[in-house]
Amino acid sequence: MCTNFTPIQKPQWVKDAFGVDVPAGYPSEAYPGFEAPVVVQSHQTSRVACGLAKFGLIPAWAKDDKISRHTYNARSETAAEKPSYRAAWRNRQYGLVLVENFYEPSYESGRAVRWKIGLASGDPFGIACLWDRWTDPTSGELVVSFSMLTVNADAHPVMKQFHKQGDEKRTPVIIPPNLHSSWLASSTESAANLMSWQHMPPLVAEPAPVKRIE
Repeated sequence: MCTNFTPIQKPQWVKDAFGVDVPAGYPSEAYPGFEAPVVVQSHQTSRVACGLAKFGLIPAWAKDDKISRHTYNARSETAAEKPSYRAAWRNRQYGLVLVENFYEPSYESGRAVRWKIGLASGDPFGIACLWDRWTDPTSGELVVSFSMLTVNADAHPVMKQFHKQGDEKRTPVIIPPNLHSSWLASSTESAANLMSWQHMPPLVAEPAPVKRIE
């Protein structure tokens, strides 16, 4: 489960990888409810775009945005069936959250210690997500939001060490650059086939405790 990450800090990487510019105005660290850059592709025109979206998917049918407190991660195994995600999956609303690294808790010391996880190469990366549009019934504001897709990581060489002992291990699905286009243009069948950590580039992790303010 990923609740905290560092959005992309290298706009030139995005330009080189997708041919688009990154919008400004997002935080240096993201938590549920925060905005972050997401890349999507039109299935009609194949045009690629990058915009800001809220971390925590709000389905179009939601009465308010409170549901987003529980929809920041979507289990890929059941996303096509769950009410919050099934329309986005069926409509192939697949995107990439642009990330420098993400954080998970390690309990090896007996207490939760935040660790930072990133690519062994040091490059930024894209995490597979579902996205949706929701109109606030009070203000009329159109809100775009997303949920990171996750898979079981009990056997992943890095991700298996995180979260409490006995809990299922999960990892966000990182899509390697050679599969970016395939993911964004996926059919529902091919998208399901990409939901595996075996496709992911090698990861490294290190302690990154939250700094306390004295």
